[in-house]
Amino acid sequence: MTSSSNPPVTAVACIAVLIWGAVFGPAWGQSASAPQDTPQGTPQNTQQNTVQNVAQDTSVEAASASDRDDEVPAMLSLDEAVQIALVNNYTLRSTRLDAEEAGLQVREAWGEVFPSVTLNSNYTRNVRSPNPFAGSEAGGLFQSLGFLDWLSFNERARTDGDPTTEPLSFPEFEELQRQGQREAGIAPDESGNPFAVPNQFEAGVTISQVLFSSSAFSAIRGASRLREINERGTDRQEQLLIDEVREAYYQAVLATESARVTRQSVERAEQTLRDAERSVEQGTAPKFDRLSAEVQVSNLRAELTDAENQAELAVNALKNTMGIPIDTRIVLTDDLDAPPEPEIIGALTIEQAAEEATRHRPDLEQARIAVELREIDRNITRGGLLPTVSAFASANYVGAVPDNRTTTISDPTDPFAFEQETRGFFDDAYWDPAVNVGIRLSWNIFDGNQTRRQVQQRSIAVEQARIEREQAREGVKLEVEQALRTLRAAQDRLQSQTENVDRAELNYEFAQQRLREGVARPIEEREASQQLDQARLNRLQAAFDYVRALSALETAIGRPIRATPDATFQF
Repeated sequence: MTSSSNPPVTAVACIAVLIWGAVFGPAWGQSASAPQDTPQGTPQNTQQNTVQNVAQDTSVEAASASDRDDEVPAMLSLDEAVQIALVNNYTLRSTRLDAEEAGLQVREAWGEVFPSVTLNSNYTRNVRSPNPFAGSEAGGLFQSLGFLDWLSFNERARTDGDPTTEPLSFPEFEELQRQGQREAGIAPDESGNPFAVPNQFEAGVTISQVLFSSSAFSAIRGASRLREINERGTDRQEQLLIDEVREAYYQAVLATESARVTRQSVERAEQTLRDAERSVEQGTAPKFDRLSAEVQVSNLRAELTDAENQAELAVNALKNTMGIPIDTRIVLTDDLDAPPEPEIIGALTIEQAAEEATRHRPDLEQARIAVELREIDRNITRGGLLPTVSAFASANYVGAVPDNRTTTISDPTDPFAFEQETRGFFDDAYWDPAVNVGIRLSWNIFDGNQTRRQVQQRSIAVEQARIEREQAREGVKLEVEQALRTLRAAQDRLQSQTENVDRAELNYEFAQQRLREGVARPIEEREASQQLDQARLNRLQAAFDYVRALSALETAIGRPIRATPDATFQF
């Protein structure tokens, strides 16, 4: 198996172009063909123009199925497939959105302790206002307000020392006032409630700040831990995706190689059939040999059709895992030649591998954070037993504006002389500010012990999370042990099958030589050919099992395995 830690840029670019062209099609091709304002001649511009031309060609070719057949397939290595899947895989993209959502939840939790600013505004139309003194001894005050002016006039008349001024009776006083209003052109006010104002306005700003809230601050910590859980989940999903892509890639290579082996079997069987036909024509072999060879060719052709279909389905499954369109044409460049076993695996013990997995597996970190999250949830619930203290400040501008803003003013020296004055809508007489500050305390003293019982339930949840964390640790140890044992067994099978292929090839050569010398029948050569094909298929399966086991071990440990010059255990 050939791989590269730094895949060629051109190959990755080619895959990206094919994906872009297949998804966005002609629209992107048209934009790519538009004149460019950027200077030409630099390598970046040259590469950009090349990518645009290829994308334009791809969008044109994607217009019909017949044109797509002429599309140049992209060469795809295993490392390139992994890189593309880490960007385009549907599940991983959704998982990353979960992590992004968790980050936003952290910011939302912080909003609980930030100042809250509220803008309030309202308007009220008083259609009918009640007498504010109704039901009390002052209920008839509105009707007797005129007596005050009369009493004041008579008191001044008695004390001013002027004999021409004499006290008046109340009816005379009222009549003189009405006469003065008529002379001034003022209609008398028939309102029965001088305190009623038909229009009331209020606008203001209220600011509140939490000073102490155990639940709010615990919620912030909980949101942060939830974000960490999602981030570790994304890390683990990436590891699982890499293993999934490897399996799909190797499965596609295995199916392709199996089809190739079957195709070679068909070619050899067809050659055997031609030899049998010549021998029958020459009379040196019975017709049975020819019929037997024809049956074998027919069977192998059917097997070849199934193998090619399986290869195509495996490649399409790889595309789906990578997150690219199914109609993208690719050619797999890596094969199933198993890499040499890392030196460290031979000296690696199950205990060492389990210890490394305990330190590096993101899902174990998730289980640890889950315990903390349960503890924080318990603290949030316990916060319901503590008071919440907040400070507030509000500033309002209140207006009481009558419909008729024309007022009657009497002369201070002559109570029977009047004049009118009209005030503006925003006159200070109608508007007035109001400012207040304070501290608010809220404390649930007793709720029937509901909060205490909820705290006890959260404590049970904490213990359950700890049990799940311990179970996860033991499960990881078991997974690592199985992966390591499977890898070593696969290595033994691969070595055995490789040796068996060598023996089968030698046996087939002997059978061919014996057939040419006339000391063996064609059926013996066909049996040797079938044994060789089966040995090659078994060797391919063993190679697939080995590379899959190696990938599974790395996934179980949570880190890639690298062999160092001194063969020390390093990840």
